[in-house]
Amino acid sequence: MCQVSFSIPNEVLYDTHMSVDDAVKFSRGMAALGYYTRNNVSIGYCAQIAGMTEEEFMEFLGQNKVDVFRFSDDDELLRDVQNA
Repeated sequence: MCQVSFSIPNEVLYDTHMSVDDAVKFSRGMAALGYYTRNNVSIGYCAQIAGMTEEEFMEFLGQNKVDVFRFSDDDELLRDVQNA
């Protein structure tokens, strides 16, 4: 597994009232969110990146106004509903 490291200025932690653990959790969540929304990485892999269960990551998506269901157009949505 790949590890990525970067620095966050102490002033950012101070200004945001975040602990180091909070910053790590935030960073992992945002990285996973980016992989999900921009690179179409699966919920399962993104949950691993975020350090969450799949259910927790889906809740995280909702909290960030990201839809779990993706359809390219209305017809695809209707076909999916009809096949349910």
